[in-house]
Order: sequence, then structure tokens, then C-alpha cells
Amino acid sequence: MTVTIPINKIELHPGSLITLNDLTWEQFEAFLEEKEANGIKTRVAYSQETLTIMSPLPAHERSHRIISDIVKVLLDSQERDWEEFGSTTFRKKAKKVGLEPDTCFYIQNAQKMRSRMRIDLTVDPPPDLAIEVDVTSKTTLDAYEALAVPELWIYTEEKFTIQVFTDGLYVESSISPTFPNLPILELIPNLVNQVLTMGSSKMLRELRKKMS
Repeated sequence: MTVTIPINKIELHPGSLITLNDLTWEQFEAFLEEKEANGIKTRVAYSQETLTIMSPLPAHERSHRIISDIVKVLLDSQERDWEEFGSTTFRKKAKKVGLEPDTCFYIQNAQKMRSRMRIDLTVDPPPDLAIEVDVTSKTTLDAYEALAVPELWIYTEEKFTIQVFTDGLYVESSISPTFPNLPILELIPNLVNQVLTMGSSKMLRELRKKMS
């Protein structure tokens, strides 16, 4: 089926988003194919026949990259394997949902996924940890619930939350299952704020020293 959305005509300024309603799964998949073919750098989420297309702000991109770098330092300090899959498109036809996290990690499943170049959720597990930075849009939990991502971090300038997938729904938690022995709820916002005064590289160097 040919996509009916002229993707090459869609113009989004950084920080803007559009929502398209009443799209079938086939239209969504066709949209993704055209998006990839045209090299369009937007983030998308599809759930309940609604497609949201977002163009990230620099603040959005920078924050999730900082948090991603922090996660890598913490995992390396614990000598744990990890594979980062960035904003890979995850889709599940049976649930009619699809999304692109700001970034995500396979940790418990790192060994299984290290050679994967494409994800098929009919045989592959969802990422163990997904990270979202909400600047101009709000993360849709029902899409993540349909994919059954075990742990989801949501960062905003006002609040940082840890969502844990429990009995089919997300429950806000004060403890990260990925890092149960670290005060992640306080640590992540503090480290992100430190970047504003000392810069990313210095913050990460000091974090490595503390964790060694």
C-alpha cells in the first residue's frame, strides 16, 4: 500500500510536532519505509491509530545523550555488558504500536542482541532500559506497555521518573531495577545539572573516578 502522507513535504521546525489520526497499521509501515528512504530525522510514535511526528530540540538531544553516557559509565564500572540501540524503531504488529525511544539499552539481553542489525519483536526481546526526554512532547506509556519494555526512564526539566513494567502496566518507582544499589532517582538529575556548570567531559571523568 502506498503511503498517503507526502513525507517529503512535511516541514517541522526543531521542537515542533504534528499528530495524524486514523492511520492504519499499513499506512504507518509505509510511512516508516518512506521516512527511511528519504533520511528524515524525526522521532515517531504510533498507538491507537494515531501517529505523532516530532522534531527534537537541541536541549532534547543533548539531555538524552548525557544520560546515555552516564548509563554507560555506570554499567562499565560494574563490568556489565551492554548494547545501545539508540532511537531504533520498535514495532509490534499484533498490538499495532510502534515507537522510537530517544535511546535504549540491552543489558540483560546484551549478549543475545550484540549481532542484531534489525529488530523483530516477534522473536527478539524489547530493550531492557529505554530513556525518554520530554521537552516538547509527552511520552506515551500505553505504547511502551504494549511493547513490554521492563524499565523506562522519563526526564524533564521539572522531574525525573523511573517507570517499572509490572503486571502489564507501568508503576513509578524510587528504585531502578537496572541499578538497584544506586540512588538513580537523585543521581541522574544531579549529574545532568552538573553538565551545565562543568561540561559533559569533565562530569563524566569525575563520575568514572568516583565509580572506580
